[in-house]
Formats: sequence, C-alpha cells, structure tokens
Amino acid sequence: MKLVRIYDATLREGSQAEGIAFSTEDRLRIAEAIDQLGVHYIEGGFPASNPKELAFFERMRDVRLEHAELVAFGTTRRRGAKAEGDAGLRLLAEAWPRSVCIVGKTWSLHLRTVLRASREENLRMIADSVRFLAGHGKQVFYDAEHFFDGYRDDPEYAKATVRTAAEAGAAVVVLCDTNGAMLPAELGAVVADVARLGVPLGIHVHNDSDCAVANSLVAVSHGVTQVQGTINGYGERCGNANLVSIIPALALKMGIPVLAPEQLEKLTETAQFVSQIVNIALSAHRPYVGRTAFAHKGGLHVAGVEATPLTFEHVDPAKVGNESRVLISELSGKSAVLHKAREMGLEVDGDDERIGRVLRRLKEREHHGYQYEAADGSFELLLRQALQPHEPFFRLESFRVIVERLETGKTSVEATIKLHVGGERIISTAEGNGPVNALDAALRQAIIRCYPHLADIELVNYRVRILDEAHGTGAVTRVLLDASDGEESWGTTGVSENIIEASWEALVDSIEYGLLRGEGLCE
Repeated sequence: MKLVRIYDATLREGSQAEGIAFSTEDRLRIAEAIDQLGVHYIEGGFPASNPKELAFFERMRDVRLEHAELVAFGTTRRRGAKAEGDAGLRLLAEAWPRSVCIVGKTWSLHLRTVLRASREENLRMIADSVRFLAGHGKQVFYDAEHFFDGYRDDPEYAKATVRTAAEAGAAVVVLCDTNGAMLPAELGAVVADVARLGVPLGIHVHNDSDCAVANSLVAVSHGVTQVQGTINGYGERCGNANLVSIIPALALKMGIPVLAPEQLEKLTETAQFVSQIVNIALSAHRPYVGRTAFAHKGGLHVAGVEATPLTFEHVDPAKVGNESRVLISELSGKSAVLHKAREMGLEVDGDDERIGRVLRRLKEREHHGYQYEAADGSFELLLRQALQPHEPFFRLESFRVIVERLETGKTSVEATIKLHVGGERIISTAEGNGPVNALDAALRQAIIRCYPHLADIELVNYRVRILDEAHGTGAVTRVLLDASDGEESWGTTGVSENIIEASWEALVDSIEYGLLRGEGLCE
C-alpha cells in the first residue's frame, strides 16, 4: 500500500491569509493540536524572517511532539553567493529541527524579473543549497516554486530543477502550483510525466481555481508521496489545499491510511479548534467537518438516511468526528418528526395520528413565516405539546414596554411584566438597553427565585428578518434567538407584525426550553 505523508503548513502559509496573525502562543497551541491529529510534518515557519518565528522554534525545543516532526523553512542561497556564507541557510543548518524545507525558482519569468539570474545560476543555487543542508545532516524537502507555470513554459528546464535538487540530496521534491491556476487533468498529466524521473515527489497547491483539493488527490494518484496543505485551507489569496478535506479523502475513499482511525476521528475537533484560534468561524457547509455536512432536510432524504445512512451520506460522519443531523422545515415528512421525537426520548410510531397533526401544524406555521430549521428549541416545544404536554413554567397576564427619548438625546427603556408563577401573581419591572433586553431582564427577575437554573441560561444571539418588505414598517417580522446554558445551545423563533411580540414569543420559548432541559421545578 502506498505510503503518503501529510505535511501541514498552517503556521507559515496560514499566517499569510488576510485577517490571520498568529502569536507565539497561538502557534504553540495549533502545533500541539495538529500533532495530536497525527500528521507527519508540521512546518513551523521561516526562522530567518522575523524574531517571532525564531522565538517559536526556541519554545518548541521544550515541546514533545508525539506524532509529527517540526520542519524549519527557508530559501535557496542568494544569487552570486556561496551557500556556507548565506545567513538564512546557516540558520537552518544550525537549527535544532532535523528536517528543513527550502524554496527555489522554476519559472523563467521569475528568473528574469525577480531573481535576475540565469538558468544555469539558478540550478547551481538549488544544488548548492540542498547539498549544504544535507551535508549538515538535514532531511531536505525542496519546494519547486511555480513549478507548473515553469513546466508550461519549458518542461525540460522544469524537470532539470527537479533532477538537480534530487541529485544534490533532497529527500522529496515538492511540485508547487503557487498561483493556484492548474486544473486536475492538466496537473495530473504533468505529475505523471515528472514521476518518470524516479524522484520522490510532493505536491503543494493553492486554491485560486478552487481545485486545490482535487489537484492534490490527482497528484497522489500519479505517484506523489507527500501532500502539503493547511487546516481549513487557510492561506494567501484564496487559500491553500485544505488538509481537512484531503485527509479523509485519502483515508476513506482512496484507501491510503494517512492517519490511524482514532486520529481521523479528531478531524472535526481539530478544524473547529484552529478556526477558534484564528477567530474565523468554521463554515457550516465545510465538507466532512461542517455543521451541515451531514444534515438532512428533505423528507425523502431523511427517510433514506433512517433506513440506510449510506443512501445520502458519502462517508460515516463518526469516522471524521462529526454527526448526522435532521433539519425540520416545511420539506419535512413523518420520518423527520419521528427522528426528532426519538432524539427526545419519546416513544412513538409512524401510525400515531399525533405525528400527522404535528406535521400539518409545522407546515402551516412555516407558511406563516416561522422557520424551525434553526429553531430546534421551538420545534421541540411544539412536538412536546402534542406528544407529552407539560404545565407551563409561568403564565403571562400582560407586559408593557415604554421607550422614552430624553432631552439629553439618550433613550430610556422600561418593561413591566405581570405573570403568575408558583401560585403567585408577580409584577416585575426592569430597564434595558432596548425593548427585548428590558423584557428579558423583567422576566428573569420575576421567575428566577422559582427557577434558579435560569441563571445558567444566556441569550447569545438575536436576529431579525423582515418577511414581506413591500409592506414597509407594517411587515411581518421573524425573530430568531440563540441561547445556551453552557452545555448545549438551542434556537427559538417568533413571528408577528409587531417586532416586540415576535421577540417575546422567541424569548419565552428560549426560557421554557432551557428550564425544561434542566427539568426545572419551582422551588
């Protein structure tokens, strides 16, 4: 079975993405997470480029990596200089990591306009640099920058740079699509041609044509044994090849065991962790690891997955640390409602007429503007009301919100709620920075003595959608609230021509679901 090594370049390539800047602590945490995932190499960065990257390598001396090997990055020697006199190469030679990766030129356009060196001098630069580092006991990976552009310009010279690096002692020569311009068919033909040289090859692809993952997999099918990329595809411009998609494709579809099964199960966790460090939300639609990667909405799809998951899931989500989800909407059938009921621990079968009533109620409410796909809390309350009714935690008598614009230019908001809870009638008044905030404060103030668990429930998001814009300020409004108790998050929804009423409906559902989850009993 082919042995393919995964080379993670997140710490260097990822830092070149717009909006991403790693601190030394960020680098340490990401390196440890990627090591736990089980990749073979982690490129730590360019120690000669700045003090921050040099400090990272010094800190990593004391970090024991269990699976990966740290790699230091650099460039070939300068034009007209000697390798032993090049400060960057000396730093790599003296650095503690055993493996180093250096980048050199392939494309004649770069030789003329950037490097200003002849083709012969460029080959000498490659050979001298690789030989110097190999002579210091380093395992050298050579990145052939702009290789595919160079090959298109002059195939024989491009292959000459590969032979030169290999003959000088490079362990792997990495073919780089630096501009991300290649399409899979052309890239595959080029890799197949270069593979005839008998040199160990790697692949490093950018995503400017949205083909980086496909190009990487095609390269492997033509003999490449090292795949470079980044977690979540972070990188300059449109990003780099996304290892989060490449790794499961190799392991689960191409039969190449790049990670152990228990490591592959950490894929979703690792993708989410790195996204949190860089402060860029992981796309819900990200293949393999996104929240909706295995989410099913259509009635026929849900029925198929219930019968045989393979019908609408290309891999077992558990193998990549993800899970199947069933979304509720007007497209749902009985299978989706039954699935949700079973998730709630309610015993019910498809012949139960209550399921039909819930389904009709669901479709009717969605027709009037409700959206349960993102409001799982509201749907569960709707389902429980039909299958397992419970006494309301409180009963509203009335509420009033006063918004006062003061002469100073400031706005004062006050909400008063009258309700019945625990056998008492309570009147609660609170101020807030807006009507919904004031209502939330007044409601909590009124019932928290009876339901202390309420203190754990926090509203974390509030979204408003105008459903019929043609009606202007009289339009129907849909409100979606997200809440969390620190262990689970849920969404609720409300719909009304009055935005405060819609917000109240979503707020009450949110509180009720949280109390129900905590099995709230009035104390």
